[in-house]
Amino acid sequence: MDKTKIATTDKNFPIPLFDTLDFIQEQFKECQKGNPKDILTSWLNQCFKDSGVSFPVNGYIDYLHILNFLYSYRGSQDTFNAYRRELERLVQWSWMIQKKSILELKRFDIEAFIEFCQKPEKNWIGIKTVSRFINEMGVRTVNKEWRPFIVKVSKKSFKKGDLPVIEKFELSSEGIKQIFAILGSFYNYLIQEEATEINPVLQIRQKSKFIRKQQKVITIRRLSAIQWDAVIETAFVMAAENPILHERTLFIINALYRMYLRISELAASKRWTPMMRDFFRDSNGDWWFKTVGKGNKLRQVAIDPEMFAALKRWRIFLGLSPIPSIDELTPLIPKNKGKGAIESTRAIRNIVQECFDKAVEKLIQENKNEEAEMLRSVTVHWLRHTGISDDVKVRPKEHVRDDAGHSSSAITDRYIDVELKERAASAKKKRSEPVR
Repeated sequence: MDKTKIATTDKNFPIPLFDTLDFIQEQFKECQKGNPKDILTSWLNQCFKDSGVSFPVNGYIDYLHILNFLYSYRGSQDTFNAYRRELERLVQWSWMIQKKSILELKRFDIEAFIEFCQKPEKNWIGIKTVSRFINEMGVRTVNKEWRPFIVKVSKKSFKKGDLPVIEKFELSSEGIKQIFAILGSFYNYLIQEEATEINPVLQIRQKSKFIRKQQKVITIRRLSAIQWDAVIETAFVMAAENPILHERTLFIINALYRMYLRISELAASKRWTPMMRDFFRDSNGDWWFKTVGKGNKLRQVAIDPEMFAALKRWRIFLGLSPIPSIDELTPLIPKNKGKGAIESTRAIRNIVQECFDKAVEKLIQENKNEEAEMLRSVTVHWLRHTGISDDVKVRPKEHVRDDAGHSSSAITDRYIDVELKERAASAKKKRSEPVR
C-alpha cells in the first residue's frame, strides 16, 4: 500500500475513501501488523491531497472504526457494498460539511445528515455508476468521476434516449430506511467498542417524518402471465435457432424463475461457485439445489419436475450425463469462451435482457402492445419475484419462504395478492357514467 499513489480530484468535490473489499482486507491486515495511525493518516493525506477540503487531525480514528466494522462484513459482498456506501457518505459529510468526527455526532446531526441525503449538493451527485478507484499505468488512483450519490433513469426511459438529470435525484423511502438501519448498527458497534456512549440514531423519535408511509400491501414487481409466457416461449425459440448461444439462456431463465434465484446466486464469486454437484438427491429420492444467498446464508431449494427436466436438457447439451454426480465439479453456468464459470452478473443480465427484448418484439407482433410496453421496464430480478408470486398461490407459503431464502413469512406474504385481485375486481363493477 505504501507504493499506492492517489491522484487529486477537483476542488471541493467529495472523494472516495474506502476501496474494494480485497483492498479493505489488505488495509485491515496492514493495520494489525503496523501502526494504524501512520498507515491510515498517510492514506487519508494522499486521498485528500489538493481536494480543497481536509479531514480532522485524528480522522484516522474514524476511518479505523469504519475499517474494522466493514471488515467484519467481508463474508458478503452485497452487505459490504451497502455498509460501505452509507458509512462513506456519513464520514464525508461529517468531515467536509459538519467539520467534526463521527464520534461527535448527536441526534440533530444525524437528522441533518438524513436531510442532506434527501437533497445532496449538486457536486455530490453523479449521473453514472463508476468505480471509486481506477488503475492508471499500474497505479491505483482516485476516479474523478465518482460521486457518493447517483441519479438514474429507468431502463425503458434510457432506451428512449432520456438521460439522467442531477436535479431529478430522489432518495427512496427504502433508501432512507437502509440509512437508519446501517447507521444504527454501526453506532451500536461503536458502543460495544467503547468508542462512544450513545447511539444518536436511536435518539431520533420521529423517523416517520423522513419516510413516506406506505399501504399495508407492497407492490411486487413481477411479470404478468402473458409476459412470462412470451419470455419462456422466446427462450425456447432462441435455443432451437441457436443452441450454442441460447441453450444457456433457456437454462438461466428457468433457474431464475423456477428456483427463485438471484442473479448473484448464478454467478461465480470468491464465496461461492455454483457447480453441477449442487444439485443433489436426498435419501427420499427428492432433488434439491444448494446455493449461498444474501448474508452468506446457505440454503437448499426444492426442485420441481420442470426444473429437473431443464437441468437434464442443459447437461445433455453440454455433453454430460443427464443426472449430475455428487462429486462433479463442472460449473453450472460455464463461459461460452474460455474455461470456468461466468463470474460477471452483468454478463448474465445481458443474456436475459436479450431474451426480454425479443419477447417484446413477439408481443408487438401479436398486437399486445400494452404488455410489450410494460415488459420494456422489466429487470432480471422480476423473474425471481414472478416465480415466488406464482408458487405461493399453489404451495404452502412456509415452503416458498424457505426455498426463496426469506428471513420471515412476513416477506413472503407480500407476494400473496388475493386481496388486491378482489379489490381490482370490485372496482370493475363500479357504476359507469357516460363520457362527457
